[in-house]
Amino acid sequence: MKPFVLYLLAGIVSCAVCAGVLPILRRVASRAFLDKPGGLKTHHGAVPVLGGCGIFLGLISGLVFIRLTTDFPTGTLHTLRGICLGGLLIFLLGLADDLNKPKGVNITLKLLVQLTAVAALIYYGIVIRAFPSPWVAWPLTFLWVAGLTNAFNLLDIMDGLCVSQGVICTLGLTFIALPGEYVYVNFAALSLLGACLAFWPNNHASKKIFLGDSGSTLIGFTVASLSIGTGYSGHTDWGFLAPLFILAVPLFDTAFVSLARLLKGKNPLKGSPDHIALRLKKAGWKPGTIVTAFAATGLLCNGCAWVLTRAGLPLVIGLFVLTGLSALILTFYLLKLPAD
Repeated sequence: MKPFVLYLLAGIVSCAVCAGVLPILRRVASRAFLDKPGGLKTHHGAVPVLGGCGIFLGLISGLVFIRLTTDFPTGTLHTLRGICLGGLLIFLLGLADDLNKPKGVNITLKLLVQLTAVAALIYYGIVIRAFPSPWVAWPLTFLWVAGLTNAFNLLDIMDGLCVSQGVICTLGLTFIALPGEYVYVNFAALSLLGACLAFWPNNHASKKIFLGDSGSTLIGFTVASLSIGTGYSGHTDWGFLAPLFILAVPLFDTAFVSLARLLKGKNPLKGSPDHIALRLKKAGWKPGTIVTAFAATGLLCNGCAWVLTRAGLPLVIGLFVLTGLSALILTFYLLKLPAD
């Protein structure tokens, strides 16, 4: 079969499996594993919280299906093992956090598990290659992957917000990666895309289910890992900067929340109502409008990422200057909005 057909099948299988298991997970979780309102959680009533299991099963099913129907090159299998092993560790860590609410998993243990998951990526050859020295590349890989893993977790503050960014980021990675030889990126991205598309409606339905930490962190980890593996510099030397735009929304959201907490003298690792989505909601924005605005911004940033993979130095500088000014103006605007 042609690669395009295989990519499509990976997404379809993942979507079908995720959609099929979510009703079962909802029934199981509704008996014991519920996310109750309180603190930053303003939803009405207790909501089942095992949606991340659907994302995980969908993602793995898509990859297993393709593995059984396709003869992968050895290198491709090698990298997929890294993503699957690291993703499994992140998923189990998030699941333990979900099942141990409200106390959760100790932050030190979280960082150790995330470090181990990134070490698995590095062992299987998934590492930032912009710097030849491992003493630079390895710490940067950990900061990038662990940072985005937690950034997507921070985004999971409103129905549809995290999973919609998962859809947009995987679409961006796929669009840029498809012309190249990075088939493991294509298969894994489309498998994750299928699972996210299947989950998204269930995050809004009357009988909804939440992603939980297991789902949000798995999406973040997978997207961050795949962003390292895609080739960006086929047309220009500056293409390696494209992931900054593909993942601009979760990166900016995390940076803003951390800055807002620091300006108040709070620990940036401690929960607070400083999230962009919560500020906009308090200012009168409707949740659907907020999710749409985040999605539109993500699509715009992904368009900039594509331009960056084909732009010369003057356009790259202009793009970063314009983006930096826009981010600065947006930051001042958001800081003026009420948070408490």
